[in-house]
Amino acid sequence: MRSRTGLVALVTFVLIAAAACDSNTASRSSSPASPTTAAAHHVTTTTGPSAAAKASPKQLRAQFEQLLGQHTLLAIRSMRSVVSANPDFRQAADTALQTNTDALGQLVASAYGNANGDRFTQLWQRCVADLSSFANAVAGNDASQKQAARTALLADADAYNSWLAEASKGQVRTSDAPSGMRTHVEHLMKQLDAYAARDYGQAYRIEREAYQQLFATGATLAKASVTPELAAGLDTPPEKLRSAVAMLLGEHMELITDAQRATFAGPQEFTAAAAQVNANTATLTQAMGAIVGPRKAGEFQTAWANHVEGLMAYSTAAAGNDEAGKAVAKQNLDGFASRLALYLSDIVRNVLPVEPLTDALSGHDAHLIDQVDAYAAKNYDKAQQTELEGYQQMLGVAHTLVDAIQRTVQPGLPAGGAQTGGGGTAHHPRG
Repeated sequence: MRSRTGLVALVTFVLIAAAACDSNTASRSSSPASPTTAAAHHVTTTTGPSAAAKASPKQLRAQFEQLLGQHTLLAIRSMRSVVSANPDFRQAADTALQTNTDALGQLVASAYGNANGDRFTQLWQRCVADLSSFANAVAGNDASQKQAARTALLADADAYNSWLAEASKGQVRTSDAPSGMRTHVEHLMKQLDAYAARDYGQAYRIEREAYQQLFATGATLAKASVTPELAAGLDTPPEKLRSAVAMLLGEHMELITDAQRATFAGPQEFTAAAAQVNANTATLTQAMGAIVGPRKAGEFQTAWANHVEGLMAYSTAAAGNDEAGKAVAKQNLDGFASRLALYLSDIVRNVLPVEPLTDALSGHDAHLIDQVDAYAAKNYDKAQQTELEGYQQMLGVAHTLVDAIQRTVQPGLPAGGAQTGGGGTAHHPRG
């Protein structure tokens, strides 16, 4: 899991600028923040024991959310590759899924101790293996094997619940946990049944629900690993807002990736994937409305929709081997990134400068362009690595943006905005 060096530097620069403004909000001081101050705001994404052991509860929550959301999508893609008979892509997805499992195990060990980390990894790997068995059964239309895999997955969920109750020393009771992991495995099984039946609309709707549900359990894992006093700090409105924005921007990255890849699968699957991109845009717009009001949210919706449509135009050209179309789409994306950066800089009163924001959004587009080009060339390992880097980068952008919102916009938030953490759903007729 690596961020590109330039993007890490970008996020650090933006954080320094935000911290500097925060040190004297009234006068908007231009004095630079110290490296220590900037680093304190950076979300740690390294998940090895030595790094994660130093993580604050807030950083721990962000890391759990990132990895759990990622797990859901990697598992879904691996399972679908079995049904669609794409062994090369399956190999790349399975490799990424194992890397994710290893990182989760290391993070759990840092939070709960090595023994609990080892036990978690064993349970998690068994669940991944049973998901693979379920996918094989669906692909082979083997009802008996499918039922056996389903029974095993539900047992895996119960075993995880028991582990969490013990690892958290009773902070999470076994009776409170079952719905979480059971819901997770049920989501993964149901989405695959729908996908195999070519009910792509249902499959992609469930995928989005599954991502959001497991992402949210990251807070439970983080809170259960610290004292109740420290855990209470993760329930504050700013932290809920931070989590909600990170979830939605990470989801945006992943849903765009799905829609780009579905371009190669045919119109039915593409339409279903694109519908969930639209749903994510609508939710982001509603969340932005809770922060900046309906007029500015409408401006965001237009700018964001143009950004999405530019990415889809590039994917269409890539699928059709249209080099001229790709060049035009890429040029348009550069313009969309500049306009969106101007908007975001404006709503946080220029705490985040336009130039680094433009670079961040252009970097996001570059990840998506690179991954779809790699996917088109059937270089699936590169496509997966680029997608994971892009996901991580977007979570960093989310945390940086929320820091700026908290410093500049919060005093004027509409009633209920920060308290609810944003979110909700809204109808949005375009990409």
